Amino acid sequence: MASMLEFRTAGFNPYAVKYSPYYDSRIAVASAANYGIVGNGRLFCLGLGPQGVQVQKTFDTNDAQYDLAWSEINENQLLAACGDGSVKLFDLTIDEFPVMNFHEHKREAYAVAWSPVTKDTFASSSWDGTVKIWSPARRESLRTLPVGNCTYSTSYCPSNPNIISAVSTDSHLRIFDLRTPVNAQYHLTTKIPVHQPPPVPMPPGVSPPSMPAEILTHDWNKYRDTVIATGGVDRVLRTFDIRNPTAGPASIMMGHDYAVRRLAWSPHAADILLSASYDMTVRLWTDGSTMATDQSPPVKPGLQLGIMNRHTEFVTGVDWCLFGVGGWVATAGWDERVLLWDANMMLQGRG
Repeated sequence: MASMLEFRTAGFNPYAVKYSPYYDSRIAVASAANYGIVGNGRLFCLGLGPQGVQVQKTFDTNDAQYDLAWSEINENQLLAACGDGSVKLFDLTIDEFPVMNFHEHKREAYAVAWSPVTKDTFASSSWDGTVKIWSPARRESLRTLPVGNCTYSTSYCPSNPNIISAVSTDSHLRIFDLRTPVNAQYHLTTKIPVHQPPPVPMPPGVSPPSMPAEILTHDWNKYRDTVIATGGVDRVLRTFDIRNPTAGPASIMMGHDYAVRRLAWSPHAADILLSASYDMTVRLWTDGSTMATDQSPPVKPGLQLGIMNRHTEFVTGVDWCLFGVGGWVATAGWDERVLLWDANMMLQGRG
């Protein structure tokens, strides 16, 4: 792979990397000292220029940082999810301290996501088994959605601000609809057992494990707004259509040797996604939804299009650049490195 830019987060192990939704040259990294076990966290804001990748700003926190999200209403603001349970809002025009501190989670805040539609709320999930909805203008949460077990990831539907998803240790994908009554279900409308085999035959040669396993990551497809991809400890990527929650996975992608830590659908193509894993690789996939077949099986076997193995430790973060020719990605790992590279190099061989 010819073109690759690198930045070292010396002394800090990255947990997440995100491109700015405003600039193709701005990237943020959430990181932790000592692999997040003990010690401080540091939020890096990086700028891409003629001299390569340069630090524009850093913000230190007393505890590890596990995730981040750029504000959708202010180009200079971003959130960090911290190990003390807090979510902190930082402003690049203000030095050192957060402009807001949202602290209700009782355990580590592990994921944060900003609403891409109304842009006036964000969600956080925590090891305390809850998802909380916040307004950046007030310190108290707007709602709390109980999951009941360690919740690793939460996200907004890209087309409907009332629909929020979460994945957790109990091997289930949950969908909450804030328009429903707050009854005993607390807005929970769909609960999909990710590990459960589909009721239809599998494609030849595809046999994913059917034991429950922790789900560590998920993401909504940017073009098919009812499709979600999940990944976790059983090393398998699966896609689900939430319109038919009992149908099982729509496609299955296998190839990672260890747990899938993070995945991200491409903002440029409906069938392309990236996954980052504890096997130190980043893999590029098509979920098979656009591949022409004579007899399309009910469960599509996804296809691995390429592999990037330049990281030398767990890969924990991956994100796509929204701009440009539509292939630049950022990856980050515990090797204290952030790598920027062009996934189009892998895509060129696709038929």
